[in-house]
Amino acid sequence: MPETTTAYRICPLCEATCGLELTITDGRVTGARGDRADVFSHGFICPKGATIDELENDPDRLRSPMVRDGDGWREVGWEEAFAAVRRGLDGVVGRHGRQSLALYLGNPNVHTLAGGLYAGPLARALGSTNVYSASTVDQMPKHVSSGLLFGDPLAIPVPDLDRTSYLLMLGANPLESNGSLCTAADFPGKLKALRRRGGTLVVVDPRRTRTARVADRHLPIRPGADAYLLFGVVQTLFAEGLVADTPGVDGVSDVERLSRDFAPERVAEVCGVPAEDIRRLARELAAAPGAAVYARIGTCTAEFGTLTNWLVDVINVLTGNLDRPGGAMFPLGAHRRPGTGTGPGFRTGRWHSRVRGLPEVKGELPATTLADEILTPGEGQVRALITVAGNPVLSTPGGERLGDALDGLEFMVSVDPYLNETTRRADVILPPPPPSRSPHYDIAFGEFAVRNNARYSPPVLPLRDGELDECAVLSRLIGIVSGQDADVDESVIAHLLGKAIADPSSPVHGRDPAELHPLLTGDTPALRRLDLMLRLGAYGDGFGATPGGLSLQALRDAPHGIDFGPLKPRLPEVLRTRSGRIELCPPPLAEDTGRLRDGLARRRTGLVLIGRRHLRSNNSWMHNLPGLVRGSNRCTLQVNPDDAGRLGLTDAGTAKVTSTGGTIEAEVEVTAEVMPGVVSLPHGWGHGLPGTRMSVAAAHPGANANALTDPLALDPLSGNAVLNGVPVEIQPA
Repeated sequence: MPETTTAYRICPLCEATCGLELTITDGRVTGARGDRADVFSHGFICPKGATIDELENDPDRLRSPMVRDGDGWREVGWEEAFAAVRRGLDGVVGRHGRQSLALYLGNPNVHTLAGGLYAGPLARALGSTNVYSASTVDQMPKHVSSGLLFGDPLAIPVPDLDRTSYLLMLGANPLESNGSLCTAADFPGKLKALRRRGGTLVVVDPRRTRTARVADRHLPIRPGADAYLLFGVVQTLFAEGLVADTPGVDGVSDVERLSRDFAPERVAEVCGVPAEDIRRLARELAAAPGAAVYARIGTCTAEFGTLTNWLVDVINVLTGNLDRPGGAMFPLGAHRRPGTGTGPGFRTGRWHSRVRGLPEVKGELPATTLADEILTPGEGQVRALITVAGNPVLSTPGGERLGDALDGLEFMVSVDPYLNETTRRADVILPPPPPSRSPHYDIAFGEFAVRNNARYSPPVLPLRDGELDECAVLSRLIGIVSGQDADVDESVIAHLLGKAIADPSSPVHGRDPAELHPLLTGDTPALRRLDLMLRLGAYGDGFGATPGGLSLQALRDAPHGIDFGPLKPRLPEVLRTRSGRIELCPPPLAEDTGRLRDGLARRRTGLVLIGRRHLRSNNSWMHNLPGLVRGSNRCTLQVNPDDAGRLGLTDAGTAKVTSTGGTIEAEVEVTAEVMPGVVSLPHGWGHGLPGTRMSVAAAHPGANANALTDPLALDPLSGNAVLNGVPVEIQPA
């Protein structure tokens, strides 16, 4: 008889962080359903979580380190793999210096404890300014706008979904994405509850998405024009005397002055939303007892991404809805301590990229210039690359050029479980174990949760022979990169303890680190580090100073998590501005409004391309699971019937799509869900290149939308790639 047990796990496959109840049969994950006792998700599950057994047992998943052997690969042990990494990186540094090293961090890093604990130290250990990540093809505008407003790029307010009475959503489709920069398990249920209690949901999107279909109103908008609509709302708030009192806020009058050029009648011509609808939004937001504006990837990956995300929070401030129940609020992750309300502020451009002179933002450079840094000779040319859980050949503009560039590197190492379109170019691949065999705590998503909570998942299954925990993999890699083989965990623990002991507001102020260090619990250095963060965090036990407070052991004793209640007001302690106030009109944003103003006179004709999300997908890394790719083709080019008729396109036919970035062919899906003048193709496809080992993905390759995007098109304040509103020409193939 098979031995069957049940185990509980936080799903690591998207930002919803749902609790899973796993079925374990003879040492294998064989099924999953929602954990009804989970304090955050209450049993909700999506198709990705339901197929985690396929991810765990994927025969294409790498189980041992791989070292390139001529044109092929051979499996090796970990010590041999790390020795090869050391030889490769030391050789490049010896010949060209540390600036010749580069690091690319992919999206899955934020979904793992290892990424949360080690990605930052790895970037710092590099000793190079060549750090890149998926953030600059995703969310960097929100970090920049929050940094400039609040002094902290991680101080991102989220809609208080459980208590709001009015939600305005732009460029977001949480019924497909499960939410992003807003961690909310069962987003569909929360939107239904909003409407059941008499609230209003308004969705602004060029497509009639699944989310738009459940809204009270859907306002189609020209792609990339969200900033115009939002400025029209701001102008109306001032013109009609609807601005709330704004204590603790500087720059209100400056925003009012800037808004005068963006009256609803003027911006309506650009964004395609009637002036009266814009005024109605302003009036409803001002009148609602609790309202929130929330924008996501559709607004970030556009030419005015940072301005748009700034205006989202300008409206939240001006309507009195920032930091109030039912409005937009700041979560408090369990591993964080409340702040002091002041800080050094936020700035960008501390260094610039060598080739294009692009400014640094949040410690990294735009991902779209990585190929430039590899291909352009000269002092500081990138000669070696480390990738961690990333596939930039598919997920960034100019991916084909980047792929060619990778072939010219002297050395490349990838931490990844797959031989994909990017890692096939590596010299060494270091595969992490499946999720069930690693501990899990959400470092990033706890800071964006719509309800304060803490949850921890111990490994469900032990490591197999030949597997190494991802925390240990990255820790070893940091030692090799730094050239010191230092114990990164012990150095971080010593630093955090020393900082806390010196802080008069800390519960361990003045205590002896030699007394505290032995009290840390955890089976690995990474877990002892997590225990320290939890004990010194917002709800921690302070090493006994707060009896009954949080620790790693407390989370072990609560397999379904611990709920800390609804979000609470956090101003002014969340601020890190020098003034200790919200700086509503920072100079970089005020200056960029000139670019927006100039766009009022621009003629907008022709077709433009936007992306789209799907519930069974997450960028490029969920396409090798049979349960998530079965059914009809999802990688289709959606075209409005009017445009299809004019262009001679037929449903299920093939279209040739051309832009300044390149040309692709894609299957046509004629649908009224996309507005005239707009076509839509999902992100993350284009699988099946030679040398990969992802058999399911190769059988469903799809078309790569990033072959059409232009690596030179960036939002100037954030360096984020412009993936939406891309001009294209289309004809039958």
